Amino acid sequence: MRHNKKFNHLGRTKAHRDALLANMTISLIMHKRIVTTLAKAKALRVYAEPLINRAKEDTMANRRLVFSYLQNKEAIKELFNGVAQKIADRPGGYTRILKMGNRLGDNAKTCFIELVDYNEAMLKDKNAPAKKATRRSRKKSSAAAAPEAPAAEAPAAE
Repeated sequence: MRHNKKFNHLGRTKAHRDALLANMTISLIMHKRIVTTLAKAKALRVYAEPLINRAKEDTMANRRLVFSYLQNKEAIKELFNGVAQKIADRPGGYTRILKMGNRLGDNAKTCFIELVDYNEAMLKDKNAPAKKATRRSRKKSSAAAAPEAPAAEAPAAE
C-alpha cells in the first residue's frame, strides 16, 4: 500500500534526492531566486520552508540542525543573519513559485522559485496605492470638457 507516501521522488534515489534538494536550497538562500523545473520547485518548497522557519530563532540547536541538512557555512550565515530578519514577522509561505513556460529541449515546465521578501518589483506594487477604477474612458472625458469651456465663455462675453 502507498499510504502516506505523497512526496515526489523526482526519479532519483534517496541520497541523490537529498543532495539535490540541499544544493538547491543553498542556491536559493545565496541567490534569492533560481530557475528550475516545476516538479523540483514544488519538492524544494517542502524541503526548504521548514529550514527557513528554523532560522527565525537563532539558537545553537537550530544552527546545528539546519547545518546537518545543508552542510554549507556561508549559506547558514546568510540564512540566520540576512534572511531571518526579513521573514521575522511572516507566519509562513517564505517562497514563491512563478511559472515561466516549457523548456525547449524536453518540454519540461519551468519556473522561478524565489524568497518572497526579496522581490523588489512585487514589493513596490504591493505598497503602491491602488488606482481608482472607472468605467468611463479618459479620452472621452477630456474631449467632452474641452468644447464646454468655450461655450461657457461665449455667452459671458456678450
